[in-house]
Amino acid sequence: MTRRKNPAGGSATGDKRTEAGRGSGSGASTNEIDLIGEDLLQNILARLPALNFASAACVSRTWSSLCNRVLSRPKLSSAFSLHPNPEVAVEEVVNKVLSEPLRPDFAIVCISPAFSLQQIHQLIIQKLGSATPIVTYESMGIIGRNAITDELKEIDWEMTMEEDHMGQLEPSSFSGLQGILLVVGFVPGLKVDAIPLSRPIKDPGIVLLDEFVRDIKEYTASVSGCTSPAGMIMFGGSSANMKPVLDELDYSMSEGTFIVGDESGRFLHRGSRGQRCNSLGVALVFVRDRNKPHGIGDIDFHVTVSTGLSPIGQTFKAAAVKEIRHCEDCTTWLTARRQDLHDILDGETMLADINDEIGDNIEYTGLYIGVTKRRKSPVGLEKVRWVTSLAFHEVTRGDEQYLYVNGSGIRTGDSFCFYYSDSSAAASSCSNVSENLRRLKEGGDDRVVCKNGTGGVVASDGNKKEVFGGMIFACSGRGESFFGRSNVDSSPFLDNFPGVPFAGTFCCGEICRGSSSLYSREAQEQSDARCCQHVYSSCYLVMSYTPPLPEP
Repeated sequence: MTRRKNPAGGSATGDKRTEAGRGSGSGASTNEIDLIGEDLLQNILARLPALNFASAACVSRTWSSLCNRVLSRPKLSSAFSLHPNPEVAVEEVVNKVLSEPLRPDFAIVCISPAFSLQQIHQLIIQKLGSATPIVTYESMGIIGRNAITDELKEIDWEMTMEEDHMGQLEPSSFSGLQGILLVVGFVPGLKVDAIPLSRPIKDPGIVLLDEFVRDIKEYTASVSGCTSPAGMIMFGGSSANMKPVLDELDYSMSEGTFIVGDESGRFLHRGSRGQRCNSLGVALVFVRDRNKPHGIGDIDFHVTVSTGLSPIGQTFKAAAVKEIRHCEDCTTWLTARRQDLHDILDGETMLADINDEIGDNIEYTGLYIGVTKRRKSPVGLEKVRWVTSLAFHEVTRGDEQYLYVNGSGIRTGDSFCFYYSDSSAAASSCSNVSENLRRLKEGGDDRVVCKNGTGGVVASDGNKKEVFGGMIFACSGRGESFFGRSNVDSSPFLDNFPGVPFAGTFCCGEICRGSSSLYSREAQEQSDARCCQHVYSSCYLVMSYTPPLPEP
């Protein structure tokens, strides 16, 4: 029997059964289907689910070209399911996310701790393929649309907190919902990979920070020719101290590189380097492809933050500082003096002064000190550079000897002031974020429009942009219980881009690279201190696309 190559690149037999099959219903040849015309065929292909669409792209060069036209622009798709059966929940979100043409360039999976991390991770890999960079992690809650009803919800997993032996609050049980949120992105013109922050198996106390930064730079250089990526979404492990990591990334990367994410949680990942079980963190790295295909426009990322802390009281300087470590936990005991005064204050005195200033009219759920730290850059550099940063430490208690706060890295002489969680300030800050996004949507010659024109304004001249998706990383202390009403953190996106897909997660420490000026005591006050780790905040990552200029 003779064989000849068909247009799809496979083989077709030349017997009578094959010839007869071509003339019957489902056996019609691609040439006969092509007679309907490219425009109509493209319209049909654009309505296919992702898996059927991928198969159609393999039929012939013509079909592949039409499929590339359908997916010439970036796309973000997301959905959540609260089904208690993990297999059914995965099926629901995958069916929804892949209900339209989509080629997964990356995936983020947020799950309830009631589900098995390993099981969900493997199920998603089976659905999306092992070549897709995937991060699966346990979140504190999710923000998104239901895969079945399309209803938008901000969902807390109803975590129970208890104090550990150090007096720190930690998750003790999850008595609430089971569920999963899936976010999948197609980003033509970019390459994405999951790069792990590792530690040696023989010496798990060491963090391979130099290697991590080098891996990011080498991957970026291999794709784009430069050493700073467009940005990264970071996920830190529950036992990782992410501050030195973020400080070094902040110093090493160009100003235009965004960094957002969740600093603490259990996770699994898969990227081009496979899957490493000894990772302290992972970065989903977005790099501009210098060899992007002709006719592909530019993807841009925009970041803004809603803060939820208000400063209170005077500025202090740390006097005596003592770190107490137990396994991987650390508590700092300190005394302090007021700025320019010599009297040493204990924790009880400081807290009494703060509570007097706050008064009985303000309810708050968290009290922190914001410490300004001036340090040498943490990893090897050709020239020593001093870096100033603002770090928040939760206050656990105070007595006649010390003020007790979570975390480490405070030194004698560091200045700090107190901050308390403030729902009114957070709501006002959300309004400011909404205004920022409105300006992004309507601003000048560089206008941003929603995909398909929903809720946006098209620029009359110059390149027009379209917002095609976004993500929110919100503090687990926010949400309906904090604001007294639902969907406040979602409102800036809903108000400005109502038809655009977005998703989010509630975090145990929000990562967002930026300046500490957000926390300045006066509106006009400026600070050169950096701040990459936040509390009681919501970080917004907005993704936009600028189509290429039409050829003359």
